[in-house]
Amino acid sequence: MNNPEVVIIGAGAAGLMCAIEAGKRGRRVLVLDHANKAGKKILMSGGGRCNFTNYSVEPENYLSQNPHFCKSALSRYTQWDFLAFINRYQIPYHEREHGQLFCDRSAKDIVNMLLSECDHHGVEVRLRCKILKVQRKEQSGFSLTTDGGSIDAEKLVVATGGLSIPKMGATPFGYRLAEQFGISVIATRAGLVPFTWREEDKVKFAGLSGIAVPAVVSHAGKHFRENVLFTHRGLSGPAILQISSYWRSGETIEINLLPDLDLIEDLKKRRDRHANVKVKTLLTHVLPKRLVQALVNETLLELTLQNCADRHLKEIGAQLNHWVLKPNGTEGYRTAEVTVGGVDCNAVSSKTMESRRVQGLYFVGEVLDVTGWLGGYNFQWAWASGWCAGQFV
Repeated sequence: MNNPEVVIIGAGAAGLMCAIEAGKRGRRVLVLDHANKAGKKILMSGGGRCNFTNYSVEPENYLSQNPHFCKSALSRYTQWDFLAFINRYQIPYHEREHGQLFCDRSAKDIVNMLLSECDHHGVEVRLRCKILKVQRKEQSGFSLTTDGGSIDAEKLVVATGGLSIPKMGATPFGYRLAEQFGISVIATRAGLVPFTWREEDKVKFAGLSGIAVPAVVSHAGKHFRENVLFTHRGLSGPAILQISSYWRSGETIEINLLPDLDLIEDLKKRRDRHANVKVKTLLTHVLPKRLVQALVNETLLELTLQNCADRHLKEIGAQLNHWVLKPNGTEGYRTAEVTVGGVDCNAVSSKTMESRRVQGLYFVGEVLDVTGWLGGYNFQWAWASGWCAGQFV
């Protein structure tokens, strides 16, 4: 395609969705990507099964400096619209906890569906294409210099994703392009990512690697009830990944390892009936022994309940119902599922995804400052934002 009307940079979820919708409108669309495959992040997500959306999608499931920005797109292209899409292709799927939807067979089903639609609507997808320069033309439109030659187009869509998982080809290209055109970028950080231990905690907790317990993890007014997984490097598991998107360096998190039990009250009641039972015996009935020994002072564990004063019970309860922890940091973009921050949503139309500053320039998907929770929300944002831009490019 030598004379496209629309060039989309990025052959991921948002870029392909935008291409399909623009193609439906009869636009000549060219998708460019430096990767050797389209939809690489789709293919590796959800353990190769792709958690492609969620039965329950609300604006509250997203982080952004402009929390209202995502509302328009999510209401115009919903999870039900995407389900209708995959049902048309008869892709089998199943629900897991919290309304998360996964492919029965493989994430390849989703990528094949998107590429089939692109093909059907005359969209060209050009892979292994490196973009060297992007310039705005004098009158209107854009000129791109690539390692395969120059390309001109009326409309340019940036669907380059974030910085997560650089081994998959993630780069800051989209952010640099926005800044080139005077569009502000909210500072980025890794999201949906495991925490790492401080040195003193590593000594204490590294031996707990492999233990997983249901817990409530809290920070900044947010609470997530899911499993917490202890690793040799720190903490992971769904509850940790969720809260990590809200956490910033130097802050603490609180973990309730017994979310269904007020431990202080429970021990007080048991003290009256089981006076000679050791604290250690009771606690190892409700939590793994290694975890109890790592968190609770050994002197307290050896006490019998009758020798436990209220101040002892408070200390035990605080450690297990209100464990306050300061992570050293996160595993970073290497293992992060998403990037928090990105192109400032205040600089973009929530209806069209077009830059307010640069006519004909659009941003969709993860490159924008919109970050979803774990559970299919980031893919739904990709489908919705891509769909919206596709109606206007």
